[in-house]
Amino acid sequence: MSTLHPPTLQTVRAARRRLAGTILHTPLIRLELEDAPAEIYLKLENLQPTGSFKVRGAGNALLSAAPAQLRDGVWTASAGNMGQALAWYARRLGIACTVVVPEDAPEVKVEAIRCQAAGIIKVPFADYQTIQREGGRAGMKGRLVHPFADEAVMAGNGTLGLEILEDLPEVDTVLVPYGGGGLSCGIAASIKAARPEVRVEAVEVATAAPLTASLSAGRPVEVPYRSSFVSGMGAPSVFPQMWPLASRLLDAARAVPLAEVAGAIRLLAERQHVIAEGAGAVALAAALAEPAGKKVVCVVSGGNLDAGYLTKIIQGELP
Repeated sequence: MSTLHPPTLQTVRAARRRLAGTILHTPLIRLELEDAPAEIYLKLENLQPTGSFKVRGAGNALLSAAPAQLRDGVWTASAGNMGQALAWYARRLGIACTVVVPEDAPEVKVEAIRCQAAGIIKVPFADYQTIQREGGRAGMKGRLVHPFADEAVMAGNGTLGLEILEDLPEVDTVLVPYGGGGLSCGIAASIKAARPEVRVEAVEVATAAPLTASLSAGRPVEVPYRSSFVSGMGAPSVFPQMWPLASRLLDAARAVPLAEVAGAIRLLAERQHVIAEGAGAVALAAALAEPAGKKVVCVVSGGNLDAGYLTKIIQGELP
């Protein structure tokens, strides 16, 4: 794949104009928690039309493409949220869409893709990772919209950063879930261009935390990977094309245990009436350890959580 460049304020603002009227400027709400270690705010991307932030990047990728690029349709490789978002936008525009998903993708997300009339191809997880790394698959027609390693996708994601700065100009730190890096790098690029003093930190789940290990080592390293209810994020290693961006744009990365992610999901549901999937709750899990006196924004990236997982978590069990 070719070298990626981070979005600029100009490309992010252009993406915002394209997306106007089709996606939400999502709420930024204060976490009502008496003993919170910081002044914590929640950026509720779970309220987007497809339940996650992915409509920002998917929409900008389609709306910025030349018609000839979309003649044969579009496709992506996604564990669920990007597939759903791309299918939602493609359906609105009358474009054929196919989504390649790993065999262990949550059924709630796969069914949501089906509901958008997209084609689905299931592959082993190793093949799915190869498709994302190599940016292609034999026999696929149409334009690939990569779920994170795509400049138009990152520019769309960067619009989230603009909203945070508008709604909380005095923000100190923004915590962002890290899966492939498209969300965190898009947000960091837009925030750093406007307010370089604001910290942007990535958050991973401890069972799949290659960025945390790689930043600590100063170079990309491979880590043990274990799948969990925190679907759609994490891999054995940082995707090579994202490392130069992530290592330059992000101030830090941290990993949180599965039990703390489950605790954050339960807290959001019980105290804020917010349903977050595992990846959507990792930022809050990290924020609960932030020093007092800081204004911290947690990106709740999505809310597409399997009902069975949610039931177990509310009951105090670890799925």
